[in-house]
Amino acid sequence: MSGQVALALAVAMALAAVAAVLIVRTRRVVATPTERAVHTALHTASLAARALRRGLDTESAQTAAPFLRGLTGTEGVALFDGDGDLLARDSADDAIWTPEIVEACASTARDSVSAARRVLTNNGTTAVVAQPLLAEGGDVLGALVSVATGNPGPGMLGAIGEVARYAASQLELAELDASRARLDRAEVLALRAQISPHFIYNALNTVASFVRTDPDRARELILEFADFTRYSFRAAGQYTTLAEELRNIDRYLTLERARFGTALTVRLQVAPEVLNVVVPFLALQPLVENAVRHGLAAQGGGSVELIARDAGTDCVITVEDDGAGMDPDMLRAGADQSAHVGLTNVDHRLRAAFGNDYGLVVETALGAGTKVIMRVPKFRSGVRASGGAYT
Repeated sequence: MSGQVALALAVAMALAAVAAVLIVRTRRVVATPTERAVHTALHTASLAARALRRGLDTESAQTAAPFLRGLTGTEGVALFDGDGDLLARDSADDAIWTPEIVEACASTARDSVSAARRVLTNNGTTAVVAQPLLAEGGDVLGALVSVATGNPGPGMLGAIGEVARYAASQLELAELDASRARLDRAEVLALRAQISPHFIYNALNTVASFVRTDPDRARELILEFADFTRYSFRAAGQYTTLAEELRNIDRYLTLERARFGTALTVRLQVAPEVLNVVVPFLALQPLVENAVRHGLAAQGGGSVELIARDAGTDCVITVEDDGAGMDPDMLRAGADQSAHVGLTNVDHRLRAAFGNDYGLVVETALGAGTKVIMRVPKFRSGVRASGGAYT
């Protein structure tokens, strides 16, 4: 019995020793002081970037200032905008913000913004270093002012300069994001303008033609038209789901079928697993309207086929008609503006959202109909459907 106890104790001690060795080795591999310092710096930089990517204002400056101070290693930090006005400041001890230091920060910030260079003052005990936040093109976005005791050496000055360059790069990315959002809104407005006035006129005429002969049908079409316009002109985000786009396409085609009658044949084939795929808002409307208006209306009818299928990591959507087709050279040259603008708009938005591998592919020829192929990834980080209020 005692031999078994001794054996058990020996095994336990051996396992403990192995565990201790593994812990020591693990610590040596992933938790050295240098690695911890690098991890802390990267984490602090990411927290500062999260705030600065919203642009430079009072709120973002207040959030970013503590992290920027940590990166500079100084006692205090203040952020100023491009006009030299104070946005926020942070320090480990508020006692450093004496009237003299506050005035020195404001003065050096204004000088730094004005001259677009570093400005340093030192009263013998405390140094104030103002570093401009310079965009790549040379524009001054603001100033980072650091307060340090003593006389800062080249290492600290270099660190302050690098932190200022990092902050400026995040602000430039914020402006780029804002520019992309403005461009997307402008492109959506352009697409809304492309929704054919002729379609609206014809849809209302079609409704009017049913008012006396079939009031119930007229009422249904009015509701479809109302839902179509509410969706198309809603205050939407950049993206929506394929299911939402298809619902609106169905409203559009319902109105066109009421107009053309049996002369227009529509075939929809959609794989259920791609209904939640995210696509740019109003991405399908120009494709389908182009098929009806340019492919079929001119010859009094025809067929439109819309297929959405699962293609592994992608979803492939095709819109095809058997209409008159287009001259490929004229389409490339933009000669047919009404078709070209809508397709080009969607092509640009797809490439901006998902990359150059996801632009439109158009197969067409005179007398051979038109086939437009859209490929979108089934998932892309940062791309999410967003609802919008109807206006």
